[in-house]
Amino acid sequence: MNKAEGKLLVLWTNADKETAIQMVFMYTKNAKLKPWWEEVTLLIWGAPTRLVAEDEEIQAYIRDLQQAGVRTIACKKCAENIGVTEALEAQNIEVFYTGVFLTDWLKSDKALLTV
Repeated sequence: MNKAEGKLLVLWTNADKETAIQMVFMYTKNAKLKPWWEEVTLLIWGAPTRLVAEDEEIQAYIRDLQQAGVRTIACKKCAENIGVTEALEAQNIEVFYTGVFLTDWLKSDKALLTV
């Protein structure tokens, strides 16, 4: 496995709940457990930030991903804009300014899936 040592970043920007359940969560969990990828990271950016902070069903899916070994991170600026930083951190989501992180990822040979 070459694609930068089997690392996948899923950039989740779509707040549609059905898309989250039927694609984002299903793929990231299976990608880690099967294991199609050695490392799987879910980056919550933009509109899904509120969904993760407020929807209990979505929060249960996030816990399930974390238990499967998926790293969950979120854009701090988005969380600050919406006022949900603490709610995300309470879910063991790493919240930090992710612009440089994403830029470095894009400049690397690592895989990126955007939803």
